[in-house]
Amino acid sequence: MSPAASPLLSIPVGVVVERRKADSPWVDFIWRGIAVLPDEPATKPWTVLRDQDGTTLFYAGSAAVDLYPSETARYRDNLASGSPSIWTVLSPSEGAWPYAVTAVTADPAEGEGFTEAADNLVEAVPMPEVLREAIESFIAEHHVEREFVKRKRRRADPEALARRDHEGGQE
Repeated sequence: MSPAASPLLSIPVGVVVERRKADSPWVDFIWRGIAVLPDEPATKPWTVLRDQDGTTLFYAGSAAVDLYPSETARYRDNLASGSPSIWTVLSPSEGAWPYAVTAVTADPAEGEGFTEAADNLVEAVPMPEVLREAIESFIAEHHVEREFVKRKRRRADPEALARRDHEGGQE
């Protein structure tokens, strides 16, 4: 979204992150987002939720799923996919924890866009039912079907590609 665009609806969520012991000589742990909580819990970020068998679950912090009227077709496609998802984005952090919650989104294209920064950890996690219902309501209220218009190609001009003589001889 452009910086000037502002969402019509922001849904607060909590992000749950998993840290798993790695079986690798290069890294100690593997980190990944595994879930979103359908509300912002009153828990401090990076609170341990469970620690068992080399795997630790953390409440990593909160973020908001922002919904824009111009993106309703993408939200609708996400819901129709059979397994609606929310994309969680964790970015490297210089603080006490190696990652910070950067964003969450229901837009598959935006989620994919966050993968362009190679350091980001982007995961599609199951969408909670409460969020699915809120997004369905948003789509019902704001979706406008847009007709697809295919652009016509301009015919190639063979003369535009021909070799031309310039003053003073050939090129």
